[in-house]
Amino acid sequence: MKNFEELNKHNFGILFESVSEGIIVVNSNQIIVASNNSANQMFGYKQDELKGQHLDVLIPQKYVHNHQSQVDGFMKHSSHRQMGSGRDLYGLKKDGHQFPVEAGLNPFELEGHHYVMAMVIDISIRKTQEKQILELNNQLEHKIEVRTEELHQTVLELEDEITKRKEAENKIKESLRKERELNELKTKFLSLVSHEFKTPLSGILTSTTLIGKYTQTEQQEKRDKHLKTIKSKVKYLNNILDDFLSVERLETGKVSYKFSHFPLSKVTNEVIYDANMLLKEGQKISYPTNIDDIYLDFDEKILELVLTNLINNAIKYSLENTTIDIEAFTKNNLLYITIKDEGIGIPEKEQKFIFKRYFRAENALLNQGTGIGLNIIKSHLENLNGSINFTSEINKGSTFTVTIPLTSNQ
Repeated sequence: MKNFEELNKHNFGILFESVSEGIIVVNSNQIIVASNNSANQMFGYKQDELKGQHLDVLIPQKYVHNHQSQVDGFMKHSSHRQMGSGRDLYGLKKDGHQFPVEAGLNPFELEGHHYVMAMVIDISIRKTQEKQILELNNQLEHKIEVRTEELHQTVLELEDEITKRKEAENKIKESLRKERELNELKTKFLSLVSHEFKTPLSGILTSTTLIGKYTQTEQQEKRDKHLKTIKSKVKYLNNILDDFLSVERLETGKVSYKFSHFPLSKVTNEVIYDANMLLKEGQKISYPTNIDDIYLDFDEKILELVLTNLINNAIKYSLENTTIDIEAFTKNNLLYITIKDEGIGIPEKEQKFIFKRYFRAENALLNQGTGIGLNIIKSHLENLNGSINFTSEINKGSTFTVTIPLTSNQ
């Protein structure tokens, strides 16, 4: 449990607290090892009060026995699934109050230990709406029986009421459909994040173990190699967490921008210097010419984020012995920056989705990534009166063009 708590504190803490639904993690003995604030508030517990308790404290007594056999079967044949499909599920608050819930289960393994992550949603409002729909249907059916023999005007009024009822039902059904889609997206997101953290953490653990074996002075080169690996993996994890924080700030409107006057070459030099560390065998970056005299009033950190994302993507999705070409020019008080690669390209049928959050093209699924980088930089650029567009051809490469105002109205 200690290893999981450390992982939760340092890597998953921000992620857990950024999710509005309740997150509860249990080990193979159904002991709760972690819960986020949403789950604590949902069940009426204080922070860390649930940790160490059996999952049964959150389940009404009459469902405990049946729940035990279900979980045992799930742990033996673990897979991502919706718990209680076709049946009503209920949670138990600390004060004894029962309420309807929906739970998605995601099993995972960490350092040889099995865990299950449950995303719990309080569906009291949905159940109330469903009950209202049922009551409304019953009332309308009764009115139809009573008014069948009444005057034509009454029939017309009833038809109008039925039309309104159908419109209300359609609105509620559409709302429920969107809610289910959102829940599926969040479950997929949590599974994706678990995978993205597991791979670099395994690399860090391996390098840490191997470093301890190189105790001789002449083995410093081997130690340096593993230290570089650890640094790279930690930076990757840190970048993922930064992306999650950016998404949360953008959604809540808490993002703020800091404008300054700076030369384009300053940011470009820093980004390309860092990107050179990622180049594959034979890859090279063609530096933009004639940019020393280009100055702009913009958020320097956001421009760095935009260029880093696009250039790193160009490197990641291009083969060895290829060139990433960067160009920049100004026109009508606008700065245009293009990043062109010779990479795998984006399938034409998927290009319309490329800026959607968590989307990844089918030919890029084997590469590491969360699918939120392009969505984040597009949101920032639009907030700052900029834009981004692209052209791409499969197996020939992509060209992304960023447009930024040289002067700010802020």
